[in-house]
Amino acid sequence: MDEEGNFIGGEFPLEENEHFNKLSVNTLMSDIQVPTNVYNKDPNILNGVYMSEALNDVFISNFQKDPTLTWQYFGSSAGFFRLYPGIKWTPDSNGVVSFDCRNRNWYIQAATSPKDIVILVDVSGSMKGLKMTIAKHTINTILDTLGENDFVNVIAYTDYVRYVEPCFKGTLVQADLDNREHFKLLVEELHVKGEAKVKKAMKESFRILADARANGQGSLCNQAIMLITDGAMEDFQSVFEEFNWPDKKVRVFTYLIGRDMTFSENIKWIACNNKGYYTHISTLADVQENVMEYLHVLSRPMVINHDHDIIWTEALFRRTFLKYTHSLLLMTSVAMPVFSKKKETISHGILLGVVGTDVPLLEVMKLAPRYKYIDGKKLKPKPNYNSVDLSEAEWEDTEDSLRTAMVKGETGTLTLDGRAAVDKGKRPLFLKNEYFYTTINETPFSFGMVLTRGHGQYMFFGNVSVEEGLHDLQQPDLTIADEWTYCETDIDPHHRKLTQLQAVVRYLTGKEPDLECDEILLQQVLFDAVVTAPLEAYWTALMLTESGFISAFLGTRSGLMRVIRYAGSEKR
Repeated sequence: MDEEGNFIGGEFPLEENEHFNKLSVNTLMSDIQVPTNVYNKDPNILNGVYMSEALNDVFISNFQKDPTLTWQYFGSSAGFFRLYPGIKWTPDSNGVVSFDCRNRNWYIQAATSPKDIVILVDVSGSMKGLKMTIAKHTINTILDTLGENDFVNVIAYTDYVRYVEPCFKGTLVQADLDNREHFKLLVEELHVKGEAKVKKAMKESFRILADARANGQGSLCNQAIMLITDGAMEDFQSVFEEFNWPDKKVRVFTYLIGRDMTFSENIKWIACNNKGYYTHISTLADVQENVMEYLHVLSRPMVINHDHDIIWTEALFRRTFLKYTHSLLLMTSVAMPVFSKKKETISHGILLGVVGTDVPLLEVMKLAPRYKYIDGKKLKPKPNYNSVDLSEAEWEDTEDSLRTAMVKGETGTLTLDGRAAVDKGKRPLFLKNEYFYTTINETPFSFGMVLTRGHGQYMFFGNVSVEEGLHDLQQPDLTIADEWTYCETDIDPHHRKLTQLQAVVRYLTGKEPDLECDEILLQQVLFDAVVTAPLEAYWTALMLTESGFISAFLGTRSGLMRVIRYAGSEKR
């Protein structure tokens, strides 16, 4: 679209696609989105868009090889976002497309390593008015770039040091959502007064980070101090000589607030002599773009070392793409950084962006289908949680033995005494549970399974012929659980319109021999169809001779359901 709002370029046909939640998409091409606050004619944007055109073929090839894939995307460090399949991006009521890929959790986690952050904010009298408003917005924006792998604290200073949360004095806390939101509320209550003395605050920040390193606490990775101020007049070189030089284990990022540039050289000196980055923020509109610069600095060691760590985010709703649809799917994003490999710039550690894809949790659940578990209640969804710590799920693990072993990626077994509520929570059932756990190679995940002691010692297998089972499976009173996976219908596009019952019948009759089906589950459902077949005649006779029946139904372990409804209402 040009500056006058006219569409330019060729046609971009969109078709409704059931695989993408019935959203209108273009599966032959990706498209580009540029945030409103980024100039779309910038040479860095234009060159990046041209450079990333080759991803079109990669995205299409990936989707052809694996039709279960959903969104594939590349987020550029310059700000543009390439999405496959292409969609129509619609501005909001103010004519703004505010989505910026660099603010998203998947981008931030992939672009940087875990980090310990101490935010120092100047609340002296000179910071009154708009300066304080900008400073608060800067703190909130920094907090939004942190995740559960990061640790943080916020300190306000004048001529003395004050923790915004006294309970967190002298320590770092995990930057989970609750703590970040708690800090934001406290930051809003900050008021200006007094004279700024940054040396005390700097010393306190270095002590916190040094204690975390010495005690094996925090992220055990990057460490940084974020200094937010309108100026620094003191001689603070002695602080860095005592706490940070010559190793410079802590990076210092400085944010000069306001239009006054009197102390810009001092603020710049602090950052440049401590492996940090200096930015000047004069308006609220400058905050977002300037805060993001620190992420690119923290990514440099990873880029230089070519560490292509793959990250998996916590579960999320992809509202940005699916806001036009009637149903939202919980997804996890899988992403990794993209580096410049040019010989002349390889030592500079230039991050080009982050590439990723979304994996619906339904696809993950297919790897551990509910029909293979005797107690489905344990797997009931928890709609209020998108990231649950194991210590919250398994209260019996009071010493965190199981959690520690799984975090370390160990393989082993553990026996714990457990309790389960029965009779609508009125009575406890005491159990002896056996936990089995192991790492999943080439991923950050561990896999765990818990079984009640003795479970699985005895199993029942029925055996009937395919012909006999097929005859009963196709009776009108019978159906099977469509949310279970008897046969994989997502791989081949021609199979996606088949119900599970249709897929099973076509596979067993030889019409679709290429379908991938669960042979054990099919044998169970065929057996259940045969042994429950006499029920139809029994129920029919019962309803003809007895009154008061509306319907009768039966469900089995294999997901088979028989239902008969009494049709003789004229006799009642």
